[in-house]
Amino acid sequence: MRRIDRWLGVPVCAALSGTRRIARWWGGGAPGREQVVRRVLFVQLAESGSMVLADPAMRALTARSGAQAYCLTFAHNRDSLAIAGTVPPERVFSIRTASLGVLIADTWRFLRELRQARIDAIVDLELFSRLTAALCLLTGVRRRAGFHRFDGVGLYRGDLYTHPLAFNPQLHMAQNYLMLVEALFAEGAPRVPAAMLVPRVRRREIGAAELSAVKVRLTPLIGTEIGRERLILVNANASAMLPQRRWPQAHFVALVRAALGRHADVRVLLIGGEDDRATTAAIAAQVADPRCVDVAGRFALGELPALFTLGEVLISNDSGPAHFAAVTALPVIALFGPETPVLFRPLGDVTVVSAGLACSPCVHAGNQRRTRCADNQCMQRISVAEVFGELCRVLDARAVGAVRSATLVEAGA
Repeated sequence: MRRIDRWLGVPVCAALSGTRRIARWWGGGAPGREQVVRRVLFVQLAESGSMVLADPAMRALTARSGAQAYCLTFAHNRDSLAIAGTVPPERVFSIRTASLGVLIADTWRFLRELRQARIDAIVDLELFSRLTAALCLLTGVRRRAGFHRFDGVGLYRGDLYTHPLAFNPQLHMAQNYLMLVEALFAEGAPRVPAAMLVPRVRRREIGAAELSAVKVRLTPLIGTEIGRERLILVNANASAMLPQRRWPQAHFVALVRAALGRHADVRVLLIGGEDDRATTAAIAAQVADPRCVDVAGRFALGELPALFTLGEVLISNDSGPAHFAAVTALPVIALFGPETPVLFRPLGDVTVVSAGLACSPCVHAGNQRRTRCADNQCMQRISVAEVFGELCRVLDARAVGAVRSATLVEAGA
């Protein structure tokens, strides 16, 4: 897909930019200042965790203008939108990527359906795709905001946005997304409101039926009643597109053994998707303790918020689950190496652990998140002792908080 984007995207963006300049010269192609924005399409194709990072921008749009948020994403990321729940399923467009033919057919279908939806504006959240910029122009929507290279960071994407914005590597990714919404309405260069400096994801309200369904399925897996032991959630996986983000498997094994050894009242759940089960099964086999349970592939993506509600803490590589937890109160210990937490730190209650090597981050917006590193020392040098120390700190603080809450309840009674 990157090869297609490079070899096809550059000439397409150049050609469309020339066409747009000619249209402007003839007096067309500019958005009307008086246009009322009622429906806005957000374009976020490939990153599941970024769906959560974009949630403050989507909510800011509605709060500012009352407009409805729509979203375009790849089909395999559609369920990620359900984590935050800001965009309802009926306002989500999806494109399948099974083959080039399917991709083209779904893109054509999307263009037809979008015209029926009467979208007033588009916010392109993509940093690493030229073709999304072209797609936004081809929709015919006259008001379009997106990241433009100018003389800074980013890909050549032509001159295809009516409201271009320079990506700011000094701001968190969620703040950059918020700035795109600001750019959509700003007269001239947008400003950063003070309220945007600390973006927050809206907490999900987990219904009783939703929580009960997860408990019913989880109880036989862990072999004990929910609530008798504290649950430590461990995500040892990361996307195959960037395996350098993985903390060594042996480190996870040592961490789980240490946690079970120190805390007699905890049980460890190894979480992940169906395609992560090779990793989680190997860790469970090496730990060889009945209190370490592999539940990878047992719960759908949309069930994770309910599962997270039952946990005490999540330990995770820099990947989707660390971001998904932001819709709950679950504390997260996130392990960062190839990417920087300055830009991609999860928005919830998170503690970041990093080795702080000089070569890190080697994956960033300037190189389109590509690296030749085959020896991720930035992850290998995060010590088990350091992560275990943070885990104990969180567990001890949660235990003290639980005691205080119980004392207050008794005093009130």
